[in-house]
Amino acid sequence: MAKFKIALLPGDGIGKDVTDQGIRVLGAIAKKFKHEFIYKEALVGGVAIDETGDPFPKETELICKKSDAVFFGAVGDPKFDQPGVKIRPEQGLLRMRKNLGLYANLRPVKVYDSLINISTLKPKILKDVDIVILRELTGDLYFGEPRGRRDNGQTAFETAIYTRKEIERIAHLAFKIALKRKKHVTSVDKANVLETSRYWWEVVNDIAKQYPKVTLDHYYIDIATLQLVKNPAQFDVMLCTNMFGDIISDEAAILSGSMGMMASASLSEGKLGLYEPVHGSAPKYKGQNKVNPLATILSAALMLRYSFALEKEALTIEKAVEKTLSAGFRTYDIMEKGCKLQTTSSLTDKIIKNIK
Repeated sequence: MAKFKIALLPGDGIGKDVTDQGIRVLGAIAKKFKHEFIYKEALVGGVAIDETGDPFPKETELICKKSDAVFFGAVGDPKFDQPGVKIRPEQGLLRMRKNLGLYANLRPVKVYDSLINISTLKPKILKDVDIVILRELTGDLYFGEPRGRRDNGQTAFETAIYTRKEIERIAHLAFKIALKRKKHVTSVDKANVLETSRYWWEVVNDIAKQYPKVTLDHYYIDIATLQLVKNPAQFDVMLCTNMFGDIISDEAAILSGSMGMMASASLSEGKLGLYEPVHGSAPKYKGQNKVNPLATILSAALMLRYSFALEKEALTIEKAVEKTLSAGFRTYDIMEKGCKLQTTSSLTDKIIKNIK
């Protein structure tokens, strides 16, 4: 029996609603494959600010660092969006990424045959879409210094910075993932305008020489966003800077039909990873047993694959999700005529049944 320690961070809004369902699915996997998942719950985001004044308390950081993986819900609450608020839940997420060394955000974008009519795009465009978007997480405008206001608050500025090490490690990961897929990496930047993008281009080209079996091409961010909706099936692994990856990975939700389908993994150079849905905290749906749990459940599958090296178990979840969708069971966001509307928990029931 294998044992794994998981830091459980439900966070704000619907975070607990969906992580509860992910834990139920992991419980079914533990029973089927004779594993044990040990959870230690901790505060993050708005709930952490309310209790401690800090969106990412030191105690939470220590719990994460002592765990094999972090299973995360969402952060965000409208009460922290008011002008003049100095401490926001999202600051905790950025600090968590940095302090845990989470340098790579991985978002799979797969269009299930049973959901091909959900997207606003034509079905013929969506056929065979299976992409991994890889976003660098620790550099760029999000962390560069200096930043702030000047000229009596009339001018605001951030600084985009990338080091060679930051680019090299995310590029190596992109090529290694591509080797196990369709052997194609598309690097996304703005090298015709930005110096950081020109350096990104140079370093990625250098790393590509170590992976001769992988094809590399470069797209400017504006062309990449256009091509992602025009001909998404051309892409395999999309390697992006922090800012551009943020934009393009959210745009990709249109392919799957709902943000409720978008799982993610944030990876470190060790085994520790953070796994979360990308749909946000959606506080107006909190406690209603209505939202789509699939992004969280699929994030649990990524945790099994990348932090625990349990490929068979990860595939079991993914196949159970596909089978459940093919049988016509849906939450409101992916509902279509002829399907059976489910609650958050009842859709999870169907997935657990298929796992068993």
